[in-house]
Amino acid sequence: MQVISTWHDILEARDPSRLGQLLAEDCVFHSPVVHTPQVGRERTALYLAGAMHVFNDSFRYLKEVVAAPHAVLEFSCMLDGIEINGVDIITVNREGLISEFKVMVRPLKAVNLLHERMRAMLEQLGD
Repeated sequence: MQVISTWHDILEARDPSRLGQLLAEDCVFHSPVVHTPQVGRERTALYLAGAMHVFNDSFRYLKEVVAAPHAVLEFSCMLDGIEINGVDIITVNREGLISEFKVMVRPLKAVNLLHERMRAMLEQLGD
């Protein structure tokens, strides 16, 4: 799926300004630290941009399973001495845009750390 390749390019360039070209207008983002789904292209882009700022250069995808219209990408990252392990579960619509982006993270220490960091980052980004 082209959208997954473009997603990797955006992450590698650390260029959140390009997120809009990947996301459906009605995209839904499911955060590992926010109870309610975040609806809309702008909300999803805000959360993904926040994550790009929070995660550092140690962020790596380890595995990728793609079976259109879905993709599951397992990632790992070290943050403050805590190894974060998680998955991005992505659904793509008929137009080839991301319609749903769900992030799941483990262990609990990582979830707590991400909650703290993402809250601070979203405040800086204007949420």
